[in-house]
Amino acid sequence: MYRAKFNKSSSKNTRRWQIGAVAGVAVAMVGVGLGVASADEAVPTVNCPQLTGLPAVPAQAQAEVQRNLELLNTQISEANNRIASTVGQGGPNFIQNAILGPLADKRFATINRIETAIGRNAAKPNLNAEGLSDCSLNQDGGNSAQQPTDVPAAGNGGGNNAGGGNNALPTVNCPTLTNLPAIPAQAAAEVQRNLELLNTQIREANARIVSTVGQGGANFIQNAILGPLADKRFATINRIETAIGRNAAKPNLNAEGLSECSLNQGGGASAEQPVEVPAGNAGGGNAGNGGNGNGNGGATGALPTVNCPALNNLPAIPAQAAAEVQRNLELLNTQIAEANNRIASTVGQGGPNFIQNAILGPLADKRFATINRIETAIGRNAAKPNLNAEGLSDCSLNQ
Repeated sequence: MYRAKFNKSSSKNTRRWQIGAVAGVAVAMVGVGLGVASADEAVPTVNCPQLTGLPAVPAQAQAEVQRNLELLNTQISEANNRIASTVGQGGPNFIQNAILGPLADKRFATINRIETAIGRNAAKPNLNAEGLSDCSLNQDGGNSAQQPTDVPAAGNGGGNNAGGGNNALPTVNCPTLTNLPAIPAQAAAEVQRNLELLNTQIREANARIVSTVGQGGANFIQNAILGPLADKRFATINRIETAIGRNAAKPNLNAEGLSECSLNQGGGASAEQPVEVPAGNAGGGNAGNGGNGNGNGGATGALPTVNCPALNNLPAIPAQAAAEVQRNLELLNTQIAEANNRIASTVGQGGPNFIQNAILGPLADKRFATINRIETAIGRNAAKPNLNAEGLSDCSLNQ
């Protein structure tokens, strides 16, 4: 009688084949469900607009600009690598949300750095960082366009910059601040320091003109010396106004009009800022008992409260900035509450302008800084808005 031999090896192979077939079908089904690229389906690549509108770059900025142009290419390569390494992950918007979105943020910051680097020694260009940040996809794969990394060289300047070898160097010519009112004794030292600082700034600008002969182009002095000098002068004159306003009516010294300086093209001594401080009294004077409507209210009158304009023109806030914006919005309310508390705790102090000078003035400065911080927080991850910080800073009183 014939007995068939049971082939264990054949049986094991059969089972292995069956298991492998089932696993293969499962992988194929998962692949279809998640959109995994097949062998014949190309993985997409990043397609970014090129930064081609570079102006002539000052010598001092060329290395930094070069690094950031190369960084734009590095960012593209990293994005392509991430697309390839995450095939099948996420849903249909995975690439847009997890790769192209962060890439746009990186590109925006990089192009902004290029603008800033150029702007330190020449006119700051607008390279359209926002328009060049967003990248699309080459759906059929293919090589991503590379960012050109050539840096256009700036000229060495010459006769139109800080003067030629045989020409006298120009010097700074700034308007003098001559319309100071009587200065309260409490503010005299601070006003004196800032008047002297105006002269220090002029001397520093003249020294920089001498030390940068031949640098930059025709507009180097205007952009790299006179422009920053105007900003410093504006801030200094503003500090003088604020110092006076803490103990008297805050004056308008025309900070904007007195900020801009010109050049003595033929050289010569720069006009110096007079630093004499017109004397006032010690302030305080009649503490008064209120009751006349101009002070802090009398014993039987209602105390005034602060009335500040609301910041209600906020744009959509990027998620990264939400917490910081929230903190500063709450700080605006805290500042109002503190001002109201100070009004209540200083009844009868100072003269008729005490609240304006000692409470509303400092409150305006705080609000200006807070709204500026909100603009900056938003601007790190989106277009920086103009929230009208200056217009929303000043508060009035509910008498």
